[in-house]
Amino acid sequence: MPYATHFQHADDVVAHLNGVVPTLGNPLLTAKYVGFVSVAAVTVYEMAIKDIFCDFANRKHSVLGAFVESHFKRINGRIKLQIVKDEYIPRFGTRYTKKFSRLLESTAKSHLRLHRRDIKTSYNNLIVWRNDFAHEGKINSTTTYNEVVQAYLDGKEVIHCLAQAMVR
Repeated sequence: MPYATHFQHADDVVAHLNGVVPTLGNPLLTAKYVGFVSVAAVTVYEMAIKDIFCDFANRKHSVLGAFVESHFKRINGRIKLQIVKDEYIPRFGTRYTKKFSRLLESTAKSHLRLHRRDIKTSYNNLIVWRNDFAHEGKINSTTTYNEVVQAYLDGKEVIHCLAQAMVR
């Protein structure tokens, strides 16, 4: 399955909530939707990252593919950018680590220049918000619904860079 198809789940949730959240008038409920969107977003990020690595490994060799699929079966939220850069990609070789870093920096600079937002920060913030909400039950009172949606969209760029880097 192409990795980008996983985004549709969170895209559908966001599209629905975009019509609901502005009408709520209840800040506490709106804050809970921030947590809900962050959970949906990080879930699709996890699935996309798994697919990128598994597809890469399967294209290399079926045995490697089976090993990688088994390894990433338990990724469970361990997708912070530092973990992806320092633990996952290097296992496939420095060539891919360098390629990812180069693509990420280039895309981040371009995105920052065009949109005045850092995709790396957005990506990592989304994971923190998700972990706070899902594991600690914390309701984020400082992040708006629009900010979490924007962070999700910005974070997709990190996943696209990973997919581009993991090509032979």
